[in-house]
Amino acid sequence: MDQLNQVVVALQGVLSGKILVVLLVGTGIWFTIRLGGVQFREFGHAFKAVFGNIKLNGEKAGKDGMSSFQSLATAIAAQVGTGNLAGAATAMVMGGPGAIFWMWVSAIFGMATIFVEASLAQKYKTVDDSGEVTGGPVYYIRAAYKGTFGKVLAAIFAVLITLALGFFGNMVQANSIADAFKGAFGINPVIVGVIVAILSAFIFLGGVGRIASVTEKIVPIMATFYIIGALVLIIMNAGMIPEAFRQIFVGAFNPEAALGGFAGVAVSKAIQFGVARGLFSNEAGMGSTPHAHAVAKVKHPCDQGMVAMMGVFIDTLIILNLTAFSVLCTGQLTEYNQPLSAAALTQAAFNSGFGSFGSIFIAICMFFFAFSTIVGWYFFGEKNVRYLFGTKAVKPYAVLVTIFIVIGSALKVELVWNLSDLFNSLMVIPNVLGLWALSGVAKELYADWKSQKPAKVK
Repeated sequence: MDQLNQVVVALQGVLSGKILVVLLVGTGIWFTIRLGGVQFREFGHAFKAVFGNIKLNGEKAGKDGMSSFQSLATAIAAQVGTGNLAGAATAMVMGGPGAIFWMWVSAIFGMATIFVEASLAQKYKTVDDSGEVTGGPVYYIRAAYKGTFGKVLAAIFAVLITLALGFFGNMVQANSIADAFKGAFGINPVIVGVIVAILSAFIFLGGVGRIASVTEKIVPIMATFYIIGALVLIIMNAGMIPEAFRQIFVGAFNPEAALGGFAGVAVSKAIQFGVARGLFSNEAGMGSTPHAHAVAKVKHPCDQGMVAMMGVFIDTLIILNLTAFSVLCTGQLTEYNQPLSAAALTQAAFNSGFGSFGSIFIAICMFFFAFSTIVGWYFFGEKNVRYLFGTKAVKPYAVLVTIFIVIGSALKVELVWNLSDLFNSLMVIPNVLGLWALSGVAKELYADWKSQKPAKVK
């Protein structure tokens, strides 16, 4: 087991260190150029489409899909997870404050990538053997590559995402919830795991309708709760905001000059960890969120592409930024010149402002963020289980995921955590290959959408 874990860590190090950073950022740059800066040109339209249409109790979702906002809420449920509490902190611990600048850069380019993912998922969505609308990378990969190669590539993606998110990833999320509640309230992790598993099973077995109903309520509430708490903390330390910006911009190009305690941290490290944490938080290019965007009931594929862009904006440029500024404005990045671990860093930031309530606040946020991710990741895995094995496999899959949640809450198996990261990284490759092959289709879709745009804007 130890030897296997070392191999997994080594492979993940190679992938996440340089290959995926170049692959994902390169893809984002390519689509930004190919689509004429869609994320800049259409930002106002996308903003209005999302924030002018927020509903906590929208239309009933069913076999024919979800509303556009329900699809976005399901996508954000998966995007806004434990990485939003620890991701920015991890980036800064490993790459200094400047990593946040590169996190912004990755998010901006990632908005173009996710626009293409969502638009293609909409174009190639289909109806499965139970009559339910479905879609995702497996379908646009099959459209991009005909014959055996396309079938094999799609199957590889389906297996990787089911393992990475549905099983291993949800074990990691459950463990994060259990750890947070044990630290804040002293509750036995197994008890927490059983409660989370029961709540999860109730949602899983309710199908797409219950998943949509839960996510459209929980996502706006959890985001608002965290935003208010973080803003209060930042305002309490408002005098440090200019210094936080200085550290970010100076650290992006000269980490050692930004803040004491980061001697030897090269610019390449700031870029690597900022880009990697940003991309793996908002999931742009990973092929996960297209499953939610595929089932949105919209008039044109690019309508959902516009909405999808705001998911990256909300996740990285709002939620993740609040964590970063909470840490920087409270001066917790280098406590006594000794960098804290990522999880402890976020905890320390909130404790510094809220005292013992800081631990309780983070535990509550951890529950909402991780639990919503469990729901979203289950949904993504289910779509691929349906693709691989048909509708008959859905209930056994739901039961297995529930069991994995209980096990994950009680045990932190390092190999499982590392396998989740590795499979997360590997599934990027078939997804991006599909996106590249269909870049011409994406451009045609956007051109068609623009030709109809005047009739769409009210």
